[in-house]
Amino acid sequence: MFTEEDYKVINREFETLKMSTLKRCANQEEFELVLKAFDFANEAHKGVRRRSGEPYILHPISVARIVVQEIGLGYKSICAALLHDVVEDTNYTVEDIKNHFGQKIASLVDGLTKIKTALDSDNITYSKSMQVENFKRILLTLNDDVRIVLIKLADRLHNMRTIRFMPEYKRDKILSETMYIFIPLAHRLGLYSIKSEMENIWLVHREPEAYREIEAKLDAVMEERAGSIDNFVVPIEKELEAIGYKVEILKRLKTPYSIWKKMTAKNVPFEQIFDIYAVRIIFEAKQGLSEREQCWQIFSLITERYQYKPDRTRDWVKEPKSNGYEALHLTVMGPGGKWIEVQIRSERMNSIAERGVAAHWMYKKGDCSPSGEVEIDIWLKHVRDILEDPDSNALQFLDNFHKELLSSDIYIFTPKGESKTLPKGSTALDFAYNIHTQVGNKAIAAKVNQKLLPLSHVLSNGDQVEIITSDSGKPKREWLNFVRTNRARNFILDSIKAETKDSIKEGRLFLTSKLKERNITTKSRVIKKLIEYYKAGSKDELYHKIGIGLIDLSDLETALKTNVEKRNVQMWGVKLLTPVRNTGKIDKQQDYELREDLSKGTTTFTIAECCSPIPGDNVVGFIEDDGSVLVHKKSCQKATDIAAKQGDRIVSAKWSKHFMMSYLARISITGLDRMGIISDMSKVISLQLGVNMRKISIETHDEIFEGTVDLYVRNTDDLDKLIKSLSAIKGIESVKRVELNFNE
Repeated sequence: MFTEEDYKVINREFETLKMSTLKRCANQEEFELVLKAFDFANEAHKGVRRRSGEPYILHPISVARIVVQEIGLGYKSICAALLHDVVEDTNYTVEDIKNHFGQKIASLVDGLTKIKTALDSDNITYSKSMQVENFKRILLTLNDDVRIVLIKLADRLHNMRTIRFMPEYKRDKILSETMYIFIPLAHRLGLYSIKSEMENIWLVHREPEAYREIEAKLDAVMEERAGSIDNFVVPIEKELEAIGYKVEILKRLKTPYSIWKKMTAKNVPFEQIFDIYAVRIIFEAKQGLSEREQCWQIFSLITERYQYKPDRTRDWVKEPKSNGYEALHLTVMGPGGKWIEVQIRSERMNSIAERGVAAHWMYKKGDCSPSGEVEIDIWLKHVRDILEDPDSNALQFLDNFHKELLSSDIYIFTPKGESKTLPKGSTALDFAYNIHTQVGNKAIAAKVNQKLLPLSHVLSNGDQVEIITSDSGKPKREWLNFVRTNRARNFILDSIKAETKDSIKEGRLFLTSKLKERNITTKSRVIKKLIEYYKAGSKDELYHKIGIGLIDLSDLETALKTNVEKRNVQMWGVKLLTPVRNTGKIDKQQDYELREDLSKGTTTFTIAECCSPIPGDNVVGFIEDDGSVLVHKKSCQKATDIAAKQGDRIVSAKWSKHFMMSYLARISITGLDRMGIISDMSKVISLQLGVNMRKISIETHDEIFEGTVDLYVRNTDDLDKLIKSLSAIKGIESVKRVELNFNE
């Protein structure tokens, strides 16, 4: 039961929500409905607590606050947020919600209930992820009412804020789902603040040391550069006010996640990230001038005072991003010799940037939209195209949708000057299918900027394209190798589906017969080995390639004998350890111990080759089809992908305290070249620390050397000691661990 203090907290939190709700309600009737929804949810969740120990009703209140304060939705969405867990967690039905609150709110709650049920489903087999099928159903809600997805994003954000209270296996599942789907979705819908917060929470739990280090350095930078930023802002503000602009100038730092991502992608230290600070100028639009003209007027005023980088100028006002984002960006050399990014936005643009699709629709209803159908509407229509095919493979669907979410856009023109939006990397064939299905199906070539080019030609922003067709033209299987968009891929697949089914059947029969000749059955272990050997993406792809003759199985004997190289060796010599299959059921709510047994030559786990973790790394385990446990780094992209699609496989993995084996790791080294420096490095690695090297690769140019060393260590502590010792060598500037990918 609740205490008096619990009731005080509930009332206090709801009072805060009421203040925000009043601003979004057009009349007392709407406000009363929100009060009714709270009373209904409060009674339904009475006496129930979350894992954190707080009253459960605080969760729906928090979700409703995000919905109204951070996304800007109206009273129906607020009601749905308050009621979103009632049907799933209590005895009330959707019909009850309909009777009390009307059809629209009931349909929103029903959509949210289906999403929760889908994500939390544990009735899953390892061979086929129902989780992915459920994701597909979730995305179908975009067809029904995008508010369902927006409220779900608010729900996911609050769950991320309180994720520390969840068990580790559940935490891993939620973090991976969030990174794979919900963060890109928030980006696509223009919810940048929600996206950034979820990214930072992900980093806190996936790379806690990196997060703490970046946070500390950001604090130092803020203290160091605060004065120079003020020196930049004050005169600009005065000059803008002098010519009649009412402006608000905000200063912001890059988020820890965005800095970490840039550091890891470019393999550079924090000190080499130059655009850490950004200044945002938000102006009240004047009458009589377009917002774009006013943006460029402010641009001109700034660049008269400060030198800017032309290659860093972005006009998102003329061509808004696919999520509706509009702004004029530039980068200038500010006081103190530091680069500063400047974002110029009108109040309308800023509202859309902060609240995304919700703000876009609000302005659209008021006829404030500058250009009719905005890109976000086009993208939502495109999503519906993706969802049209009910027979599409669920895993392929999710991968494709994920790519769509992450894609940048380019603008391509028809011969008549009509603009079309396509993902970056799209080909002339993608453009053909974007125009019309039959144009794509009958396409044989393209004229790009009046030059005749093949359909595989990758388009650049601003290209003008004419598609050449032929009545005898038809889709070809090889087109799948270069198309970028799901629309094109799906239409090509539809055309060759029957042919593909036949080839898969033929390939499967042929392989089965070849294996039978060797008294081998088509067990999943055998097929998995062949998929890896022939570099096929799936079982069906393997059969298909065999069926059409791309794989002739002449080297089948070699393929069957090939073993994946084991990455675990003893310090004093090579000894391959065999992962043991777990015969009993693994309790996913308990930590799974990663152990070695040298006497038996076995381990309870297998190291993932994509990220090659070593003892001490923050890791997550996945249960394989044969019962073995595959271990990935938690920050590994492939681990995120698997967990997002097949969260049922996750197991909380913990390293045993006693490790006698050595594991392969890679360090990168840079410094000033001098006579004997390689010898000094070798002495430290081999003689002083007794570490075995597997490979060393060093290049020198202009008195600078850089390279990598692959070596065997027992754990992260050993590696840290090694890095510290190497860093002390005269001439060495930088030593750090880098990703080691055995699949590269």
